[in-house]
Amino acid sequence: MARLATLIATPIATWFGAGYVPKGPGTAGSLAALICVAAWPQHITWIAVLAILPGIWAAHVHAAAKQSKDPQEVVVDEVVGQWIALAGATHLHSLTPWLIAFALFRAFDIWKPFPVRQFEKLPGGVGIVMDDVMAGLYAAVVMRLLGWNNLY
Repeated sequence: MARLATLIATPIATWFGAGYVPKGPGTAGSLAALICVAAWPQHITWIAVLAILPGIWAAHVHAAAKQSKDPQEVVVDEVVGQWIALAGATHLHSLTPWLIAFALFRAFDIWKPFPVRQFEKLPGGVGIVMDDVMAGLYAAVVMRLLGWNNLY
């Protein structure tokens, strides 16, 4: 049963191989997130919310199988966080908000302002995913403020 769970979880956790990019797997995961939702930007909020629990499960199962707290190839957390950042956009009708959301999410994910780093300390898949959810929320708030002020 554990082997079957790992077979299902690994493609999700690595976002179908994006996490195996040798340099910058987190950035690759964020880029893959943008590509995945480009066809359905009007549903980004629901997609992001619905992906959190499966992302936590997949990250947890894959990390346990690898016997690692947060394997580098797990990028489902970046995917979910990037989608949350996009959900903050007031519109996604041009390339500009997509690029800003990408840059903001990557900045908050790398910088890890309070309490992002504290979420990272939570156990298993919860810790792997929730710090990126928080980074995505920070980026979403900035996206919303920029959009309200017509800055993209």
